[in-house]
Amino acid sequence: MTLLIKLGGSLVTDKLVAKSFRRDVVRQIAAQLATLVTNAAGQRVVLGHGSGSFGHVAARKYPTVQGIASAKERLGMARVGAVAAELSSLILDELLAAELPALRFPPSALLLTRDRRIDSLETRPLQLALRQGSLPLVHGDIALDSKIGGTIVSTETVFAALVQPLGVSEIILLGEVDGVLDDRGMVIPRITPATFPALKPLLGGASGIDVTGGMLHKVQAMVELVAQQPKLTVTIADGRREGVLLDLLLRRRAIGTRITALS
Repeated sequence: MTLLIKLGGSLVTDKLVAKSFRRDVVRQIAAQLATLVTNAAGQRVVLGHGSGSFGHVAARKYPTVQGIASAKERLGMARVGAVAAELSSLILDELLAAELPALRFPPSALLLTRDRRIDSLETRPLQLALRQGSLPLVHGDIALDSKIGGTIVSTETVFAALVQPLGVSEIILLGEVDGVLDDRGMVIPRITPATFPALKPLLGGASGIDVTGGMLHKVQAMVELVAQQPKLTVTIADGRREGVLLDLLLRRRAIGTRITALS
């Protein structure tokens, strides 16, 4: 089975400051991944990350997510894609420094959308990379769209499309909050499709600039996903917590918010 791990844009960058890379955070996550690979032989991992203050700042300047038609909008989309790739390259550097066999798979080269929904996705390169023991790296990215010209797909959207073809059993979303919080600021330990409607009004957007919807988008997408894939488990946790991945995956501690099909 395959595990998907996302490093949120708010975790790897300061979303209030353009192109602010939190190298120390990514470095400690890379160290945990190296330990995980050593101690969990056979565990297949795909790592993803948000665009944070790289892609989202540019995407706000160029409204690519709404579609493209003019030469100016095409240039804007290309610039959004370029800054998303810039952040991904910085993260790749840290993974390689931790001696992880990471390979970048930009979603813009693997998928096509139609009216902002993924229409086709080529997963064979990812599947081969996983079989060979590599660590695929994906991210929120631009996408060519057959109806509106172009758009932006979030990492969660990419993850959702990978669940079935890659045989994903678990998704971990790491941000800079302890989990999904209620109106008192307390972590909600579990969310299911049955409990989500009552919780939905409590969920806000994102801290900083986020053109793809923030926490509400994240949780809603994952609730819909577990409803479709009942064996899937999603965890939302604080990536700044020391040893968070090791606690979740090796020590199997209950941390953050779990999203499952059943309570």
